[in-house]
Amino acid sequence: MTMRAPSPLPDLEAVRASYPDLEAVRVRAQRVAARVAGLDGAALLEPLICDEFAGRIALVSSFGTESAVLLALAAEVRSSLPVLFIDTGALFGETKRYRDQLVAHLGLTDVRTIAPDAAELASADGDGLLFQRDSDACCHVRKVLPLDRALAGFDAWISGRKRYHGTDRAELPVIEADRGWIKINPLVAWPRERLVAEFERRALPAHPLEADGFLSIGCMPCSARVAPGDDIRAGRWAGRDKTECGIHRRSA
Repeated sequence: MTMRAPSPLPDLEAVRASYPDLEAVRVRAQRVAARVAGLDGAALLEPLICDEFAGRIALVSSFGTESAVLLALAAEVRSSLPVLFIDTGALFGETKRYRDQLVAHLGLTDVRTIAPDAAELASADGDGLLFQRDSDACCHVRKVLPLDRALAGFDAWISGRKRYHGTDRAELPVIEADRGWIKINPLVAWPRERLVAEFERRALPAHPLEADGFLSIGCMPCSARVAPGDDIRAGRWAGRDKTECGIHRRSA
C-alpha cells in the first residue's frame, strides 16, 4: 500500500493563472462527451484514463459511504491512478481508517492526502468554529482551496456524484467543464439500487459509520444521521440552506 503524506502545494494564484481558456475547456468537454456517449463505469473510465487524459487525470474521493464502487472501478482500469483525498482537519477518524482499509483492499498505489494551508486556516478559522459562523467560508478554506492547488498539472478529474442525490445534482451531465478542468461523472446515472448491488457483487467493505445512520459523510460538525426514508444527503449541513461544499462549481 502506498500513501503520500501531505506535501507543499503550488501557489494558488499561479494555479489559477494557469487555467486554460474556458471556451477551449468547453469545446474539449463536448468532444470527450461525444467520444464516451452511452458508456458508464469502467467502460467509460478506460479510454479517458488510458488515452484521452493519460497521465493528466485524477480521481477525487471523500472515502465516504458510496466511494468504494468508483474507487474499485478506477482500480480495475489503473491502480496507479492518482486519488486525491482532502483531509480537512475536521474528518471523522472512521473515515481515515476506512480510507486506509479501501486503499489496501483495492490495491491503490497513489493516494495523495491533501490538506488546507496552515497559514490560511489559522487566519480564517483560528478558533475552529468557522463552520458555525459561515459554513461556505469554512468549506472554501478547508476543501476548495486545497483541491484547486492539488489539481495543478491535471486536465481532468473524476467525481462520484449521481443524479439520484437530487437538488443541484439531478441534471448532471456525464462530462462537464469546470473552470480549468474537465470533470467526469462516470456513475451519474446509476440508481441507488445498482450501487448497492455493485457493493455486494464486489464484496466491498462498508464505511463503519453507515450502520449508525450516517449515509453521506463529510466533516464531523456538518454531518448528521439520516432518518429512515429521508434523502441520502439529508444529514449534510442539516438545517442550513446549503447542499454542496463548493468544490463542484460548474462553469458550463
